Amino acid sequence: MVRRKKAPCGTISITDVARQAGVSITTVSRVINKSPSVKEKNIKAVQAVIKELKYQPSVVAQRLASGRSNVVALVIPRYEGIFYSFYALELIRGIGTLCEALKLDLLLHLTDSKTPLNLKGVGGIIFADVIGNRKQVEEALEQRIPSIVLNNQVEDLKISYIAIDNTKGAETAVNYLVDLGHKKIAHIAGDIITQAAAQRLEGYKMALKKNDIEFHPEYVFKTDYSRGQARSAAEKILRIQDKITAVFVASDSMALEVMAAAREQGKEIPRDLSIVGFDDNPSGLYGPVALTTVRQPLVKMAQEGIKELNILINSKEKTAQIKKIILVTELVIRESCQAPLSK
Repeated sequence: MVRRKKAPCGTISITDVARQAGVSITTVSRVINKSPSVKEKNIKAVQAVIKELKYQPSVVAQRLASGRSNVVALVIPRYEGIFYSFYALELIRGIGTLCEALKLDLLLHLTDSKTPLNLKGVGGIIFADVIGNRKQVEEALEQRIPSIVLNNQVEDLKISYIAIDNTKGAETAVNYLVDLGHKKIAHIAGDIITQAAAQRLEGYKMALKKNDIEFHPEYVFKTDYSRGQARSAAEKILRIQDKITAVFVASDSMALEVMAAAREQGKEIPRDLSIVGFDDNPSGLYGPVALTTVRQPLVKMAQEGIKELNILINSKEKTAQIKKIILVTELVIRESCQAPLSK
């Protein structure tokens, strides 16, 4: 009978298991990963020590034998107003929750698009939108790092994406206002450098055209998604002599600021101004008037992205199947809209 030395007190590591079992760390890792290349006697020795020491394998140990990293990088382009939106927080929440379930470590990287990414040790990358950082996406593809894009339809690169149908969502919102009888409809747009904001503006224009309503460029107010600029836009809308009766806003956060600015000037919502937002931010439920909005499945987009990336990371195929997925939105009708007093 072989007497083994007991591992030192404290946290048990894979090194302790290897030493006590009389094998290498790689062998322990292969046993944990159920690799068929390990000798039966080594399997029994390692399993006995794991049971004796009550060792809990780490994710790193489990992935060591396969040569794959469990680190997933979430790359978010840094632009003015990114954290004013509901978008970033929901994305991080959805990705973080599923990463934990899949035993993936999440690395958050805010990029200015000019600084090269340090991709060493990264098993996969999620690009949350592509705003001036296309070169970073191309570099990841060149290095054959499993990658996926969220919230941006990238048609000319061999990379999978999961995006929101922003155009259709915006069009549905404006159609709803038109159906109520509104014809003088303004739009407070987000930062047009983002594909989402550009598509929502396009959906606004498409809805007006399909309903034979003339497009007025002066009814469009471009912002950086901040509440400050939303307030400024609201004040301009309320000063327009050719009275605007409704406004479609590119985010709920900005829509709530529009509502606050209008009420401060003695306007009643929705009697004097109908408002539709975009996001389905829970804060829209708790204002003086519940906000009508376009619900976008941000958490679903985030989690589907992680699932797809995990498949790519663990795939043995050299050429992965490219998937292009567009998720639908839903108009959520609440209290902030009604027919105009005079049509």
